Amino acid sequence: MTANLKVGIVGGTGMVGQRFVQLLDQHPWFEVTSIAASSSSAGKTYEEAVQNRWKLSESIPQAVRQIVVQNAADVEKVASEVDFVFCAVDMNKDEIKALEEAYAKTGTPVVSNNSAHRWTPDVPMVVPELNPQHLDVIAAQRKRLGTSTGFIAVKPNCSIQSYVPMLHALLDFKPTKVLTSTYQAISGAGKNFTDWPEMLDNIIPYIGGEEEKSEQEPLRIWGHVADGQIVKASAPLISVQCIRVPVTDGHFATVAVSFENKPSKEAILERWQSFKGRPQELELPSAPKQFITYFEEDNRPQTKLDRDIEGGMGITAGRLREDTLFDYKFVGLSHNTLRGAAGGAVLIAELLKAEGYIQPK
Repeated sequence: MTANLKVGIVGGTGMVGQRFVQLLDQHPWFEVTSIAASSSSAGKTYEEAVQNRWKLSESIPQAVRQIVVQNAADVEKVASEVDFVFCAVDMNKDEIKALEEAYAKTGTPVVSNNSAHRWTPDVPMVVPELNPQHLDVIAAQRKRLGTSTGFIAVKPNCSIQSYVPMLHALLDFKPTKVLTSTYQAISGAGKNFTDWPEMLDNIIPYIGGEEEKSEQEPLRIWGHVADGQIVKASAPLISVQCIRVPVTDGHFATVAVSFENKPSKEAILERWQSFKGRPQELELPSAPKQFITYFEEDNRPQTKLDRDIEGGMGITAGRLREDTLFDYKFVGLSHNTLRGAAGGAVLIAELLKAEGYIQPK
């Protein structure tokens, strides 16, 4: 690459937006040249806009401190300054859909962290290691939007990445039933313990909309492209409970699964250890070298010890054993704001660039 692609972050002042800023600092392919947010932040420098609400332990990167925040609603102006945008806005679903389509119609690719377009039939919802073939649907989406270069691609819910990769590696054994509970960090709600002191020494057994997403989104990832849209898979049957726990970062999952063709434990471990996807083949900058890491110790993975494996982009698993009701059970862990949010979106953008979908304007 002769020059870095110019990147805009729409919704750059929130927690996920801050992660984008952090991850893109010194990125070998991408350079943040524009940050947009609500009208209340517009006109301020980025440093001023996030003053007293910077949520990360790392300081604000020097390269973006003096960037003047623009109004995210000024679509044409923001789009004119960048090659593509990441989107992580806090708006209602219809407003997000309209905003992302408006950016795409300017010829600007949109890599979204939002949930609004996850079920739009011609919008790919991608975990790059699992379903890169879904990018094929972009051609149909571009035709619908009337653009030759713009499009929207989205990442899935952060919680499903703590267990879906392990199941994906075993798809040829035909999983039939999956029972999962996720134990989700407070940063998944865009908060820390200063914002949310009620979470200290507490568990909340409900996260609005999360269980429906966790049961249905894996089926879309395991679906196929037909007639310009994603057709979701019909199996396995998935049941999920989602629980908020007093942890800063890292979504943990307990999983029980049955198969049509029950594999041996050794076969499962071999699949996990050897699994590689398109990001590993392409050696993308944010791709973990080892996608799934299995711990033999009974007390691993642990959130505090293992959420940052492979720069927070690796998935960890442990405690694989046979079950009395299902064939097997195991536990999984992923970093929800890295692999599950901003980092996952950056990896999607790297894949899109490598496959020719994102190019300099």
